[in-house]
Amino acid sequence: MRYLSAILTVALAATSTYAADQKKDDPNQIGNRDVGNCVNFYSLEKEMALGKQLAEEVARQSKLVQDATVSEFVNRLGQTLARNSDAKMPFTFQVVEDDVPNAFALPGGFVFVNTGLIKLASEEDELAGAMAHEIAHVAARHMTCQATKGQIAGVASIPVSILLGGGLGGYAARKAMGIGEQTAFLKLSRAAESEADYLGTQYMYAAGYDPTGAISIFEKIESMQKSKPSTFGRIFSTHPMDADRIDKTQQEIQKILPAKQEYVVNTSEYTAVRDRLISKQARKNGDRQSPTLRVRPQADSPDDKEERPTIKRRDLMQ
Repeated sequence: MRYLSAILTVALAATSTYAADQKKDDPNQIGNRDVGNCVNFYSLEKEMALGKQLAEEVARQSKLVQDATVSEFVNRLGQTLARNSDAKMPFTFQVVEDDVPNAFALPGGFVFVNTGLIKLASEEDELAGAMAHEIAHVAARHMTCQATKGQIAGVASIPVSILLGGGLGGYAARKAMGIGEQTAFLKLSRAAESEADYLGTQYMYAAGYDPTGAISIFEKIESMQKSKPSTFGRIFSTHPMDADRIDKTQQEIQKILPAKQEYVVNTSEYTAVRDRLISKQARKNGDRQSPTLRVRPQADSPDDKEERPTIKRRDLMQ
């Protein structure tokens, strides 16, 4: 009898695991599944409190963008993606003046986006792909799961273990926190990056964005990594942006995401925000530009119309 009970227990556990995996593969189940299922010493409240403490430290040691137009757009984009995620906590999104094309997440829903990433992402779906990846780290609670494993292994410094998994490469977060390079939990971090790729493409898909935008931004980062190995090789040493990772994401998109007739690829609002950021940074750096002629429109012209954002959509039915 005891033997049969043990078999039944194992069978039920296997069935439960299979059902959970099925939900994880179904973007229609987003918000109705547990993607952060791990041994975790941190309650959601403790995780958010820890993240707030770390985010305040990042804000003290980094230069945050003060341009309300840029910051508001990035926050609004992030909130749209977060609403279409499995995360069970509120999010805040801030922009850091840093030319490294990266973004990183802290525990509890605190996400930082570098200006270098916005400049690299020529279309909105590319930025959405990078930000959705960070939201996925938070939704899956990778940082506190990793910190818990670190405590179990006897690691004394919790912030170091937390920040190893954050960001497309993780380096920017460690740099901002004044923490040196670490290699602990490399295998877990690779697994976390893979899961964040997987979940992130689902989140941007659910939000209406072309999921191949994630592929595009990954390819751009990989290209920069190859062209500047001395810089980007160090940044992505523990989380390489290689062809295998890109190919795997492409295969997952084709496997689990049903094709839609239309996806949002870019908007005129994002183009304007990105151009504004690039222009302001160029002036700040003293870049010389050719003079431009501004023509004042005639007052009360009947042809004057309020410019509205336009949406570029990719039609898959053609």
